[in-house]
Amino acid sequence: MEDEISEQITYFVNLLVTWIAATAIIFGGVVPYIPQYRDIRQTQNAEGFSTYVCLVLLVANILRILFRFGRYFETPLLWQSIVMIVTMLVMLNLCTTVRLATEINTKRRLFTDFDWNYFWSWSRFVDYLQCVLAFTAVAAYLTYLLLDSVLFVESLGFLAVFTEAMLGTPQLFCNYQNKSTEGMSIKMVLMWTSGDTFKTGYFLLTQAPVQFWICGLLQVCVDVTILFQVYYYSRYPQKPVSHTTHPTSAKAL
Repeated sequence: MEDEISEQITYFVNLLVTWIAATAIIFGGVVPYIPQYRDIRQTQNAEGFSTYVCLVLLVANILRILFRFGRYFETPLLWQSIVMIVTMLVMLNLCTTVRLATEINTKRRLFTDFDWNYFWSWSRFVDYLQCVLAFTAVAAYLTYLLLDSVLFVESLGFLAVFTEAMLGTPQLFCNYQNKSTEGMSIKMVLMWTSGDTFKTGYFLLTQAPVQFWICGLLQVCVDVTILFQVYYYSRYPQKPVSHTTHPTSAKAL
């Protein structure tokens, strides 16, 4: 009798831990963008946030969803991709709205202009949406044609997680160009780091495809490098500090 009760308790504890871990995986990736979203709304300034972060995550998660058609992986990771795509579209909508309201130049840049010089620098949210839909359609069609190829499927999986592993590089480069982390939410980067560490551990424990955890480790390394930028540029300022300090700037520094 005691053995049965012990087994039931163990089963429910394992079930609870699995449920908590799955929930953390699905929604944990979204949490870092909440403080950044609030900062942009409060300051009406999106300069410190690189929209290429959104591009990287949109591409990575679309490819990951397509990868699942060729090779099964945990369902929470699928839901994570869906939730992240929605979140990135929300972030893009906010950034384009803020920039359109403060933009002096009246000339509108459209996706349908097909001008590479202004790629991912369009004036309207609908243009970003058109680009995402076009990419999804092309990638889905190629996946349908080559789904029987093991080389293609494995390459697709690697490309998906490697693209996600490069998530921090646009922000890393943006900070390097500005010689400052002003406008970037430190909370966001700290959450990136903790989330990526947890996610990599989850990949290892659930025996996810090898591409997932290798690129997870790479992602953690990029996060740590951005945190080093925060320390370095705050301790050794590379440009004069503006007289008008936004709330976002105070958080970043």
